[in-house]
Amino acid sequence: MRIDYGHLTFCTNIYVGESWDTHFAVLKESFPLIKKDLSPHESMGIGLRLSNQASIEILEDDHLLEFKQWLQAVGGYVFTMNGFPYGGFHHTRVKDQVHAPDWTTDERVGYTTRLFNILAQLLPEGMDGGISTSPLSYKPWFTTAEESEDAKNIATKNILSVVEALHHIHESTGTLLHLDIEPEPDGFLESGPEFINWFENDLLAKGKSYCSEKLHITEDEAEKILKRHVCLCYDVCHFAIGYEPHTAIIEQLRAKGIKIGKIQISAALKALLPTSPVERLKVTDELSKFDEPTYLHQVIAKRTDSSLIRYPDLSEALADSHNPDVTEWRAHFHVPIFEEDLGLVKSTQTDITEVLSLQKSNPFTNHLEVETYTWGVLPSSLKIPLNESIIRELAWVNTKMSS
Repeated sequence: MRIDYGHLTFCTNIYVGESWDTHFAVLKESFPLIKKDLSPHESMGIGLRLSNQASIEILEDDHLLEFKQWLQAVGGYVFTMNGFPYGGFHHTRVKDQVHAPDWTTDERVGYTTRLFNILAQLLPEGMDGGISTSPLSYKPWFTTAEESEDAKNIATKNILSVVEALHHIHESTGTLLHLDIEPEPDGFLESGPEFINWFENDLLAKGKSYCSEKLHITEDEAEKILKRHVCLCYDVCHFAIGYEPHTAIIEQLRAKGIKIGKIQISAALKALLPTSPVERLKVTDELSKFDEPTYLHQVIAKRTDSSLIRYPDLSEALADSHNPDVTEWRAHFHVPIFEEDLGLVKSTQTDITEVLSLQKSNPFTNHLEVETYTWGVLPSSLKIPLNESIIRELAWVNTKMSS
């Protein structure tokens, strides 16, 4: 829905189902009810997530036309998409395979290009459209610095091929589309500084000559194209896990002319670990309830000297829970954004409040997408009906942005 500071929506990776028929059926059942509650008199956006399978199926027969007609009938529109998870995302063991296939592969390029072709046909006139995507690859898959560097170079070249396609769409139709890279713990790009370093020293360094040669333009013109079509997806949960300074990162990006394509409004788990073994055990026992087998739940812990320890998953952190040097954990588990106090553990809701305040004071994007996809694996004490959850989250954001 349109608010004073952008277009606010939710990501449909919340829904189970990888086929287009299944996904569309859930949308037809749930979206009109959500819209009726939140935006009964105005159109409302959808943050569409299509698996690779669904992205192929929606282009078959008249499925895309049918979807466009349905959107018009119910007062919906699509302006952002989630192109991070390629395959199954619910009721299956996802873990590190959420990064597969990564940006070193033709499969990732083909999937992302297909999503952009779909979005170009769905996007309302006069709006820009973005697709969030993985942070190139997953660090633990590569055992040497040489392997990692080779993979990063291949991934960057593949992203440049997508930029070329987006430029041609822009030139021929005027439609502005951007690829929004989403840093995540243990991804090739997992922090603001890593993203900026890659953008300047890999994407721009290689991309200016690539675009200049391919498009027969100057390198200054090429830089403008790269900054137009490659942006950052600011997932608040992911940045909060790394204890990152939101104000400093956003100001640095603005100063460098690097755009934020979308804010993914999401909250992580956090917990202060008491020095008392008895009290610490109570907290870690509570955290263990979030240790489930579907998704990666990376943990970044802070030591007494403020240095960090990185654990690839919650189970590894729990195994080191008696470490007396550790004072705080932050875990990659998307919890409801409208709750900060979860009992013995908390959420990083204050990080969301800070980022939204920055957006209000000096807007840096017009795409705002709530992304809490873990409703199916939340501890039972936090579960509420799905439509009610979506409505509460969007209403909470709207209230924050209106106050």
